[in-house]
Amino acid sequence: MADRFFHNEMPDFVPEATEETAVEDVADSLLKLVSLPYSTLAQRFMRAALDLKETIVMETWVLKGRRVKDFSLYTGALGTAFLLLKSFQVTQNSNDLKHCSDIVKACDSASRGSGAVTFICGRAGVCALGAVAAKDAGDEQLCNYYITKFKEIKLPKDVPDELLYGRVGFLWACSFLNKHIGEGTIPPSYTSVVVNEIIKNGRRLSKRGSSPLMYEWHGKKYWGAAHGLAGIMHVLMHMQPKPDEVEDVKGTLRYMIKNRYPSGNYPSSEGSESDRLVHWCHGAPGVTLTLAKAAEVFGVEEFLRAAGDGGEVVWSRGLLKRVGICHGVSGNAYTFLSLYRLTGNVEFLYRAKAFACFLLDRANKLISEGQMHGGDHPYSLFEGIGGMAYLFLDMIEPSKARFPAYEL
Repeated sequence: MADRFFHNEMPDFVPEATEETAVEDVADSLLKLVSLPYSTLAQRFMRAALDLKETIVMETWVLKGRRVKDFSLYTGALGTAFLLLKSFQVTQNSNDLKHCSDIVKACDSASRGSGAVTFICGRAGVCALGAVAAKDAGDEQLCNYYITKFKEIKLPKDVPDELLYGRVGFLWACSFLNKHIGEGTIPPSYTSVVVNEIIKNGRRLSKRGSSPLMYEWHGKKYWGAAHGLAGIMHVLMHMQPKPDEVEDVKGTLRYMIKNRYPSGNYPSSEGSESDRLVHWCHGAPGVTLTLAKAAEVFGVEEFLRAAGDGGEVVWSRGLLKRVGICHGVSGNAYTFLSLYRLTGNVEFLYRAKAFACFLLDRANKLISEGQMHGGDHPYSLFEGIGGMAYLFLDMIEPSKARFPAYEL
């Protein structure tokens, strides 16, 4: 199991120095980074993020002749556009917004006729991101074009319920538009039909005495954020569920907490006895983000405690030998950012900073030496260094950090 992650040798907590001179004599480069005053460290994250962004734009856009084959946010060009939008929000560099809009336009052409409907892997992401970028650019006509195209998306009858390819992945795109364009952009009357179908499907597959809701994807009852319970519950909490549906969501989360592994980690799927995966997509990181959301929405101490327990698993086993946000160190750092935002506890900020500093200090070297996997799509948002760049931008103002395409 330990071959999946680096042993975390960092102290459980190191207070940041008030002056940069206070850490001059620290020999270990990682510990020195973690100890820096936050204002100094934020500047380093900014420089690294902007350097990475330039490399990613070159590799995924310019050197590909500004043509798009993979339009998805997950491994494709839309992930670069999403990173550029984030960079614009942080730096107000208008070139970032222009490049973002150009890439979305190419993704719009590439995705026409696609049956994929979600934010992360489908046409909904193209239209939703296009609308938000157009709004930020002050182009009302283009914004309305993308919203109109979004509303033309039809969900196939056989679409699953999960986040990456299914109904809740479409609903997340609706919430993204409502947050960034304005409440009611996609009205509840539009989304309630989809919510009802998800609840109906979850109740039908659940069994008496177990979880109130259960779902399948490719024949497995997954628990994680990407394909299973954690991701579905996370999105349902954004959708103003009815009182009985709220109880089903709470009951499902309690079922997961009750049936987690003795280690505190969570199974990748129903009945799995393999306590190996500590990823956003499968395991404690994604479940913890959902439990933190539940603690915020429902104000239930049980969910807050369980989220903290999940954070301990990520701290001990979450320095994965991969760089990305789906199943890598970058994504796992967001566990602590979410807990910090929820609680205000600076120990969680320290842990997020420690994971981000691990990447800043060592990722390039470890990848070049073959000790760390740079991703099958090494410049992508979800598998590669695109996620690391996004994390570094989020670390500049950590109280506003959100796991991309998962937290709103």
